[in-house]
Amino acid sequence: MSHTPHELSDDFPGDADKIHALKLADAHFARLMEEYHEINRAVHRAETGVEPCDQFAETQMRKERMRLKDEIASLLAEALGRNRRWVALVMPRLCVA
Repeated sequence: MSHTPHELSDDFPGDADKIHALKLADAHFARLMEEYHEINRAVHRAETGVEPCDQFAETQMRKERMRLKDEIASLLAEALGRNRRWVALVMPRLCVA
């Protein structure tokens, strides 16, 4: 395991401007982004031993991170006018825990 945080800017490199615009225009999207960053930081702290936790808790945090990323990707795809097929093709590569 790399212990590298899963930053959304790395997962959606060409969509930074759209992500920023959605954060400003959509309160739900902004909340999802904040929740994602919080859980991502918690996972990173657990993985690196800064704030150790048991394996079950770490796994649950990873699952929540993946759920949030899935929802963010879906909203982003919708905003970009892409169809659900695009999300289904891209998400398996993005959501590796």
